[in-house]
Amino acid sequence: MKAAFSLLAVLLFGAVFAGIVGGYAERESVSALAEQYLALVPRELGAPNVVTGILITYRGFDTLGEVAVLFMVAAGVGVLLGGKDTATASEPGREPRRPSELVGNGAEIILPLIFLFGAYVIKNGHLSAGGGFQGGAVVASGTMLLMLALPATKLNHGFLSVTESLAGVVYVGIGILGLVFAAGFLDSHILPLGEFGTLISAGAIPVISALLGVKVGAELSVIIDRFRN
Repeated sequence: MKAAFSLLAVLLFGAVFAGIVGGYAERESVSALAEQYLALVPRELGAPNVVTGILITYRGFDTLGEVAVLFMVAAGVGVLLGGKDTATASEPGREPRRPSELVGNGAEIILPLIFLFGAYVIKNGHLSAGGGFQGGAVVASGTMLLMLALPATKLNHGFLSVTESLAGVVYVGIGILGLVFAAGFLDSHILPLGEFGTLISAGAIPVISALLGVKVGAELSVIIDRFRN
């Protein structure tokens, strides 16, 4: 009976996905709204990466809400697992697990590249694919590899908490400056647009992206560390 029910469920899911795949047709042209954004973002914001320009400026309130949700997740995990010393917790008389030689040696080579790539993704988010959220996640993945390669590593939660809090405060402060000196909250025109396509351009977008990267990287690193052992 259980096997028949499982088979029926698989067939139903297969029928649903078959309908989705069968009705899929590749879009041959962008929509009118997309065309407007593709023309408006480079001209008005000076950012070649249209997605980052939209997320950080036009959808600034949504991005602020996403950051707030991530903060609440980190705070909730800290409350639930905060009483446990995750870096040293182990069974009495049991030696801590050592990573494999591949993980240990590989981490020595890959870790600097991961953190460098994360910084690159954050800093160049207004020019190419990437941004603060994506770069922060890359940095957090490096933290996870560090914990796998060096299980005895302890993160300074106090420093990370202060860092992500300061990044959040400055982020909101930039948003308020947009209300005072520009056209609205998180308006990137509080700084000059600069030369299109260069690193220092697109107004305050690179600064906001960097703050998001620091905040997301710190919060995800703390969450990962809380779940150790």
